[in-house]
Amino acid sequence: MAGRLENKVAIISGGATGMGAAASRLFAAEGAKVAIVDRNREAGQETVEAIRAAGGKAAFWSADVSDEAQVNAAVQAAAEQFGPTTVLFNHAGTIVIKPFLETSVEEWDWLHGVNVRSMFLMTKAVLPGMIAAGGGSIVCTSSISAVAATPMEVLYDTTKGACHMFARAIAVEFRDRNIRCNAVCPGFIRTPHGMREVSDLGRLGVDVSDAAITAQQGRIGEPEEVARAALFLASDEASFVNGTHLFVDNGFTAM
Repeated sequence: MAGRLENKVAIISGGATGMGAAASRLFAAEGAKVAIVDRNREAGQETVEAIRAAGGKAAFWSADVSDEAQVNAAVQAAAEQFGPTTVLFNHAGTIVIKPFLETSVEEWDWLHGVNVRSMFLMTKAVLPGMIAAGGGSIVCTSSISAVAATPMEVLYDTTKGACHMFARAIAVEFRDRNIRCNAVCPGFIRTPHGMREVSDLGRLGVDVSDAAITAQQGRIGEPEEVARAALFLASDEASFVNGTHLFVDNGFTAM
């Protein structure tokens, strides 16, 4: 039985660790040629080696996804090795947690660079080839934080609000060129990023105890659960799903 991404070329930004690595492995297992673009060279190579050991096809390019020249070079190199990208998973992102009045302009600009500018740069670099190839699917990692504000996360919440609308607006502008764009929106997930978020919030007095998280979303989510949601959006199974926000949060934002 063919995989759900058979004959697809998938670029995954931030694909070296956490949810991104889970998606890299899953997309490859489903038949995609996977190009991982990430700053973490060691983890990226390890993920590629794991994919190849399992019989998949993958390669790694080191890049700061907020830097235009580095993004363009990585996308071009991936196209030269694998062919034009038909799946783009804009997953790269990070977090700053601190009181709003202690947030610096430098931190504001930096996090927007990593979380939002990166989606602009990656998508702009990939779209011409994707359109020429006849279309494709773009998935952007947003968050419950796009709609559910948390104390000490004004900066992070704002970047994820931008990711939310970026996905929707790209979908509207490029629908007639056979491009779909959707957002996957995780809750609290068991990744280094997620665990650091819980730790930092708790240190600043926000209740993110096990009991609080259980009340909000039942339990901590697993990276593979987000990867499977991203796989659906990336695949042709979601052929009429465009401009949507798929929450992977076990009811957090429904309460």
